[in-house]
Amino acid sequence: MSHPVFSIAVIIERRALANRWQAQTWEAIGIIPDPGDAATPRVLLQDSERAQWLHGGFALKLYRDEAENYYLNLSAAQPCVFIAWRMEEDMAVPKFVTVSYGEAARFMDASEQVDTVPMPRDMCDWLGEFVNQHYKPEPKRRSRPPSFKGAKRD
Repeated sequence: MSHPVFSIAVIIERRALANRWQAQTWEAIGIIPDPGDAATPRVLLQDSERAQWLHGGFALKLYRDEAENYYLNLSAAQPCVFIAWRMEEDMAVPKFVTVSYGEAARFMDASEQVDTVPMPRDMCDWLGEFVNQHYKPEPKRRSRPPSFKGAKRD
């Protein structure tokens, strides 16, 4: 079975801090459609206050068993893309991209650095189609309180 794929690139930013304990901070700040060039990471912006790099080559795949987690993301006030990244030498490098609340939670439980960026409208539509096709909420079962079990009604 083929899995739907959305190819993206991640923008990582380094900002200088006026802090005696920490000189800089790193954060994933956005995503764009993957331009497909092999020269990554590529510097997008660099000045004395901040620098941004583009990391391409990420294939966002959807899986049927994660459909409920995709639904939870889409039903949030601001659907987002979760980006797990690690420091390698002196640079933050994105390692994994997902739109599943469950996958992101598993990364955070494993003490990985995970940032969120807003999900673009076209990606929301793409994900929404998948969720509509594959997510079927479990019917809510009404449970009777113990005081009503075995009661006879006239």
